[in-house]
Amino acid sequence: MVYSEALAERIRKLVAGRKGVEEKKMFGGVGFLLYGNICVGVWKTSLIARLGPDAAADALEEPHVRRFDITGRAMKGWVLVDAEGFEADSQLHRWIERAEDFVSRLPPKGR
Repeated sequence: MVYSEALAERIRKLVAGRKGVEEKKMFGGVGFLLYGNICVGVWKTSLIARLGPDAAADALEEPHVRRFDITGRAMKGWVLVDAEGFEADSQLHRWIERAEDFVSRLPPKGR
């Protein structure tokens, strides 16, 4: 599966130097983990954001946002944001912040 390397690079730049961030191939794309928990990622040309159930439900009301469902079974608390929803770096940064807000409250995953 091909994913947007350009989007992955934009995310890399925005998370560079942050403690606890790790990059990992997953979902046929790439994910960025915070202390072992997936935070954001790239699937095809879309941004994956893990927001938690309440924030994800709110995000689904926004333009260019849909359920994260690539297998026929939606992942609760996760959304896919189409490219129009993060054209500007400030928009992408905001999605990353929203995901970090949720993921930073999860217990770190052991290795």
